[in-house]
Amino acid sequence: MKKWLWLAAAVLVVLFAWTAIGPYRTFDAIRDAARARDAAAMAKQVDFPALRSSLKAQLGGHLLGEVGAPAPDNPFAVFGLGIANGLVGGLVDTMVTPAGLGAMMEGRKVWDRASGLPPPSSDEPRDASEPRPLQDAQYRYESLSRFTATVHDDQGRPVVFVMTRHGMDWKLSDIRLPL
Repeated sequence: MKKWLWLAAAVLVVLFAWTAIGPYRTFDAIRDAARARDAAAMAKQVDFPALRSSLKAQLGGHLLGEVGAPAPDNPFAVFGLGIANGLVGGLVDTMVTPAGLGAMMEGRKVWDRASGLPPPSSDEPRDASEPRPLQDAQYRYESLSRFTATVHDDQGRPVVFVMTRHGMDWKLSDIRLPL
């Protein structure tokens, strides 16, 4: 009987350890996919619908805070805000891609990576001074099913990458932007 009890305890410890290191394994997989510019590998680690929804809400809230709520008796202001929210949604859908996530993880603006010459193919040698995704990130658990990695952008503002647990797996589901 004792042998089975020890075996069950050992299995529970292994399952707990596997789940506890899950976010680190997922961030490593995301980092490797960003370096290799492998969209399929990135898609396995990221909950893109949740991420896009979160970013749309953040940017829409920021836009509303900047311009203020339109007066209901001004149909042009309401129409303009609707168009602006549509543009923000389209921009998020366009920019939340493996390349865009790689740029954010390196602390760069997405359009820095999107502008200029096309990125080198994965066959070409990479510059040793090129930034690495999630380099010098600060990791921490917020709860048993939420884990964060914080990097700083080129202006020193924090960008927080949030992972959520789905069973025994972890996925990137939110990015808190410094707005």
